[in-house]
Amino acid sequence: MSEIDTELGPTCEAVVKANQRITPPTSDEVRHLVLHVDDPAFRFLEGQTIGVVVPGPHAFGNKYHLRRYSVANARQLAAEEGVDVEILVRRCFYVDDVSGEQYPGVASNFLCDAAPGSRVTLSGPYRSAFRMPPGTNANLLMIGVGTGVAPFRGFIQHIYRQVGGWQGKVRLFYGARTGMELLYMNDQNADLANYYDEATFKAFQGVALRAHLGAEAGLARTLEEHAQEAWELVQEPNTYVYLAGLDRLSEALDRAMSRVAGSDEQWAEQKARLRAEDRWSELLYN
Repeated sequence: MSEIDTELGPTCEAVVKANQRITPPTSDEVRHLVLHVDDPAFRFLEGQTIGVVVPGPHAFGNKYHLRRYSVANARQLAAEEGVDVEILVRRCFYVDDVSGEQYPGVASNFLCDAAPGSRVTLSGPYRSAFRMPPGTNANLLMIGVGTGVAPFRGFIQHIYRQVGGWQGKVRLFYGARTGMELLYMNDQNADLANYYDEATFKAFQGVALRAHLGAEAGLARTLEEHAQEAWELVQEPNTYVYLAGLDRLSEALDRAMSRVAGSDEQWAEQKARLRAEDRWSELLYN
């Protein structure tokens, strides 16, 4: 067992099968990667995350760098020839608080620059707050911004491609800075449009009135426009709520839902009820 396996648990090797930019040059760079794992023991479920291990040495003497990414596709029912794992990666940079210098994010730049055929070390998959409810009658209310749409894409693929006959309502609220940053719903890659004909599926897309306001402003806009439908849905006893993306999106949701609920207190009570009944899940990051 390698030193990395000792610290992280079992790891496996993946080959970059595809690496495609799905936003235009004028927007932030977001890439869709397909990683192929030829290991019969590797399996994942919708909503899980995988770790990408970037070999070092890195700053502060770290021997490796680990970053987790949500799986963006449904499980494969037959995996005789290995498993494909799809992830969304936004090329990131950070600014040093002391020097003011900009540095590239380790994992995001490593993955964005990974050429097809190159090899990547993965850890996991890891348990996630996102779990598919049993049966086919549950309502799913999915709310996200940016690369937070990744686990919802996996859910939607599984529901309509593999389970079939889904009876519950499936609603996706998704915000972005611009129309071209509506990942999987833009002109570059609109594969979620494949499910618009499904009777139980609706997607509500919102873009910010001005790009500098951020993706949360786009989400707030579409939530404000369709808050009544979301409010009615969360009051049904078979509705499960999922939030994914930047942590600021929870503030946008609270504002919109408090307005339609009638008060902050009424929305807080409803949200507490969803949490208590294990029907509220969130995967938020800074």
